[in-house]
Amino acid sequence: MLDRITSMRVFIRAASAGSLSAAARHLGMSPAMATKHVDALEARLGVKLFHRSTRRLSLTEAGSRYLEACQRILPEIDEAEASIASQRVEATGLLRLNAPLSFGTRYIAPLLPAFSRRHPAVKVELGLADSQVDLLDGGWDLAVRIGQLEDSPLQARRLADCAMQVCAAPRYLDERGVPRRVADLAQHNCLGYSLSTLVGSKQWAFGRDAQVRVAISGDLVANNGSALLAAALGGQGVIYQPQFIVAPALRSGELVALELDQPCIALGGIHAVYPPERRPPAKVRVMIDYLVEAFSGELPWSLTPP
Repeated sequence: MLDRITSMRVFIRAASAGSLSAAARHLGMSPAMATKHVDALEARLGVKLFHRSTRRLSLTEAGSRYLEACQRILPEIDEAEASIASQRVEATGLLRLNAPLSFGTRYIAPLLPAFSRRHPAVKVELGLADSQVDLLDGGWDLAVRIGQLEDSPLQARRLADCAMQVCAAPRYLDERGVPRRVADLAQHNCLGYSLSTLVGSKQWAFGRDAQVRVAISGDLVANNGSALLAAALGGQGVIYQPQFIVAPALRSGELVALELDQPCIALGGIHAVYPPERRPPAKVRVMIDYLVEAFSGELPWSLTPP
């Protein structure tokens, strides 16, 4: 029995060239074998695919419909085979990975020794910056992004959830009182994050859809969450930051989580994003798989008791 996939390839090539001989030459087989493949398809389908003359082939109505199906199916088969084959390719080369400063320092860098032992042929360049980089212009293979993803051609894979928390040090709360409502924040020293419109220096957003906006003010604005954490630990004011930044201090009691009358915003999650290639290089694929594995299960910044 002739291979059906090969027969479909012969059919597509013959339909394009209008000749079984041309299809045979392109596929490296004899014209007689190419004819057998088309004959086998027609016998299996019970229809004629070509009108045949001594000069040229032309598609029948059934042949036109079958051509559309083959042109859709064969690329999917090729893609599936290439995807499986790529898993046998060893990950090698320089991987340029960008991540936000605080998250990258606390949660990405500690993972890299084990990654290097697992993939010794991959060299990692870790870039840390809270401002968003352009992957294509900057030559980055992969980036970790936190929050709602903008519409873009980049591909993305979710790594973890990212909850927010309003908190302050016991010393500050003893001196200034504990806010109970989001409106109370207007009377407090709120330390803003300059790279965000949702928790910036002039207003903070609350509610699952960020529909509640509260005017705030404070004597410190910073472009890094760890800097704001340090100020809050010193009793300077109230901060509104991701749990991955404040969780250790909340667990130790150095900061107190504030329970307000509106929920904190949903930040949107933590994602790995990479250029829009159909099949990312092996070095990118293994790093994404490794990060997904590392952040599965109990998150290191979880506030839920074990």
